[in-house]
Amino acid sequence: MKVVICKNKIELGQKAAHDGAELVRNAIAGNGSANIILATGASQFEMLKVLVEAPEVDWGRVVGFHLDEYVGLPVTHPASFRKYLRERFVERVPIKEFHYIDGEGDVEAERRRLNEIIRKHSIDVAFDGIGENGHLAFNDPPADFETEQPYIIVDLDEKCRKQQVGEGWFNSFDEVPKQAVSMSIRQIMKSRAVICACPDKRKVEAVKACMEGPVSPYAPASILQEHGAVTIYLDPDSASLLDSSE
Repeated sequence: MKVVICKNKIELGQKAAHDGAELVRNAIAGNGSANIILATGASQFEMLKVLVEAPEVDWGRVVGFHLDEYVGLPVTHPASFRKYLRERFVERVPIKEFHYIDGEGDVEAERRRLNEIIRKHSIDVAFDGIGENGHLAFNDPPADFETEQPYIIVDLDEKCRKQQVGEGWFNSFDEVPKQAVSMSIRQIMKSRAVICACPDKRKVEAVKACMEGPVSPYAPASILQEHGAVTIYLDPDSASLLDSSE
């Protein structure tokens, strides 16, 4: 696990996007195409702003996959991650294909559909973050470290749902959906490389637990310690409890 501590969240986004774009370019150069996973949330704002402007990325050779989405939330809702990714990424680059998660309707059928698609693609780069409760995607603690299903339906815990209110996506806790379709831990770990952008003071305890604590389903992102090609980008706030930051 490589840790990059940046001066601020702007620099964090720039470095994560720069390094991620280089991985995408390398995948295209080596294989003729690239497959990526994109996360959402406030932690990804700065990274995505830079990534869509990255030079010499042939987006027409890139296939993208949606990391997670709420169950039952309309695509028109301000908190919809489909809406988020469409506006901040998909409509801004000429990507070959992007596979959204549709959390409306028959979510079990949607989960099976996505599983069939992603099993045909080897992921080159996963752009991810860490939640306030240590979650990776919407795999809240205790996360399922064992399932081989690429996408699963999960229950969202209280801390996760409060985070969504705190970030301004919902007006109240009761408005936050209780379930989501999420990429599983094992599927994320199959990615050749992981670019993890994690700014802000509110993430500091999760960063400490996941990077310096034991690997545990109760700190889901701690599993990244076992991946051979992970880079985690922090700012001074999110890194402030790490022993290595002293």
